[in-house]
Amino acid sequence: MQRYAPSVALALALVVFPGSSVGGAGPISIKLATLAPIGTSYHRILQEMGEKWKKAPEGGVTLRIFAGGTQGSEVETVTRMRLGQLQAAMLSVGGLTEIDPAVAALQEIPMLFGSLAEEEYVREKMRPELEKRLLAKGFVALFWGDSGWVRFFSRSAAIRPTDFKAMKVFVTASGGAREMEIMQALDYRPVAFDWADALTQMETGNIDAVPTVPILALSSQYYRVMKHMTLVNWVPLVGATVVTKQAWDAVPQATRDALITAAADAGKQIQEASRRENDQAVETMKTKLKLEVHEVSPQVVQEWRRFAESVYPKIRGPLVPADVFDQAKRLVEEYRASHGAESQ
Repeated sequence: MQRYAPSVALALALVVFPGSSVGGAGPISIKLATLAPIGTSYHRILQEMGEKWKKAPEGGVTLRIFAGGTQGSEVETVTRMRLGQLQAAMLSVGGLTEIDPAVAALQEIPMLFGSLAEEEYVREKMRPELEKRLLAKGFVALFWGDSGWVRFFSRSAAIRPTDFKAMKVFVTASGGAREMEIMQALDYRPVAFDWADALTQMETGNIDAVPTVPILALSSQYYRVMKHMTLVNWVPLVGATVVTKQAWDAVPQATRDALITAAADAGKQIQEASRRENDQAVETMKTKLKLEVHEVSPQVVQEWRRFAESVYPKIRGPLVPADVFDQAKRLVEEYRASHGAESQ
């Protein structure tokens, strides 16, 4: 369940690492890498955040944005940050688990959440513990967010989970070990390719289905081959904004306060925009591009849920640390006890 959308996947997650001029004279400059393409709302919001950072107290911070995946995959981006080649990056849970696997609880337990409200509740409750773990690895979280639901897009119509068993299901070749293991545990036929090659592999028949967010299916033209979408809330696409502790400590406190305020505002905007644009992408593909959207009955949703839960024993521990897996499940139950069970 890692990198469903190289562009959007990151849009929701923002990882910010100030301080390339640590210890030196002159203004602080931050290099931020993102898979989000130039010109998207995510890129625009980051640019607006950068303008606010520039005006922060004590000289502010100059933000340099490297969009469109020019700095490599999420795995490569995390490596570059650890080497000091980058000070910032936008990361989904897939990238954040390269820092600490506990973050996987927010995205890599399929069918755990019935609504984004449940996901957001669990995320906020788990945030202190997740941020403590990230800090122990040298990263300070600035904000969290989601980009809506990952859906299954397929070459032929598919409604029930068993309908996908005959299909070759895409997983990312770059750091997709968790996704590969989960798909194999479900008795699916995962095939690993790079996102850059995904459309070509769909066109040549090497991929029959792809779990991703609708905005990526639209922007990358997957709908040309994958003419069906199953309306099941598989997993939310979640991410966080973090900053390396070393770089953060080098920023004056007054400047930090302004950066945090601007980053929090950017996070809210990104979440709102990405959720809205995913809904709009579905409508556009449905009404103008002949995508067939397959509704599922409550009974079939329960079938999907039982199907996903059948592999929870294989996810708990090996793929998602047992303690945070249990905490996420408990918090979903806690939310439902006070708000009622929510479903798609």
